Amino acid sequence: MVPVQRATSVMLSVMCAAALSMLAIVGVSLEGVEAQGATPAAQAVAVPMPPSGSPAGPNAYSCGVPTTPPPAGRGGGPPQPIFPAGRYPVSLPAVSHLGARNDLPNPYQPGVDWGQLPAGRKWGSTASVTTAPDGTIWVIDRCGNSGAGGTTCGGPSATVSPIFQLDTSGKVLRNFGAGMFVSPHKLTVDKDGFLWVADNGSHQVFKMSQDGKVLLTLGKKGVAGPGTDEFDAPTEVAVADNGDLYVADGHSGGGLATGNARVMKFDRNGKFLKTWGRKGMGPGELDVPHTIALDSRGRVFVGDRQNNRVQVFDPDGKFIAQWFQFGRPSGMYIDKRTDTLYVADSESRDGRTNTGQLGLPGTGYGFNPGIRRGIRIGSARDGSVTSLIPDPCPYPYPGVSSLAEGVTVDREGNVYGADFLMVVRKFARK
Repeated sequence: MVPVQRATSVMLSVMCAAALSMLAIVGVSLEGVEAQGATPAAQAVAVPMPPSGSPAGPNAYSCGVPTTPPPAGRGGGPPQPIFPAGRYPVSLPAVSHLGARNDLPNPYQPGVDWGQLPAGRKWGSTASVTTAPDGTIWVIDRCGNSGAGGTTCGGPSATVSPIFQLDTSGKVLRNFGAGMFVSPHKLTVDKDGFLWVADNGSHQVFKMSQDGKVLLTLGKKGVAGPGTDEFDAPTEVAVADNGDLYVADGHSGGGLATGNARVMKFDRNGKFLKTWGRKGMGPGELDVPHTIALDSRGRVFVGDRQNNRVQVFDPDGKFIAQWFQFGRPSGMYIDKRTDTLYVADSESRDGRTNTGQLGLPGTGYGFNPGIRRGIRIGSARDGSVTSLIPDPCPYPYPGVSSLAEGVTVDREGNVYGADFLMVVRKFARK
């Protein structure tokens, strides 16, 4: 199977617009909206499917447009109007409320669906793509399923292998991991080529060889807790040159007062060293630490997702800086050759959608108004942001997540994005 070059972000934008335009009227009267060309509400809509031959899963071209009618009065409000594609009366500003720019140049070509997967295999939801020291690309998905957490790799899916090693052309070099995970979140490759998998379904972290042998296990399977030998939905591991491990712990309880919200530090053998962070919004506090990375100086970058910021710490957890200009971080990658920082924002939204329903849960999870989703690229040294690969899905965003939750770059500077909506895309430099 060859990569589908037709699956560009232009096509994605067109297909998403088509999905929105197919939302049907259901007889709800809303005064004033018809004059603006809006229809009152929505019925079930056919989701655009990926092109023939694409490795993308069935949700990849939906932009998250709901396939079933919204429940009446969701969120306690009235049914929302639906406007024709391109005629929504509110648009994004050049700079978001928290200072993230939406008007940056994009030095990349439209993304293409990527990966020459085995026959019958399609990408599932994924938040993880990373580059190994040998230049190969590693991806871990949810065993071909849509979703996050839970048991996406359990039951009948326990026979599906979620770990892929690919070359930059998309050829699969290795595929393994069936029956090893409950719901894998992110995979890291350290400087020696060992794999580190954070499984937020089992509340565990695994060190593995590249042939799939488990070398170290941290955490207790099925046990979520605050102890120094426990995790609560760990999200990612970063590994220092000396072998020290930093685990971002706490995918649960976003926008609430529950769940872990910390960084845990271990030595190379898994001995607990220290922890920092707690649930909160102040400097050094965290709420859904969703991604973690180290720069060339060993500083620790934490994607503090529910707080819409990247926080920077020294190796012992001393707070250095907080950066809102990269958006709401679902995934990060730092190219240590240049300390270029890539940050994937897949979730920023306000309460608006164009699907007939409100866009925020009662917790306010995901609220980051005025920002375009996408991959922002800048400097880990000074926090400057120089470019943006924008999400081709139109504002207002119809779903919880779109474009990339995981991000990496290869030796030639091409960017890869791993998408909750069941696809991995490659963005070649112009």
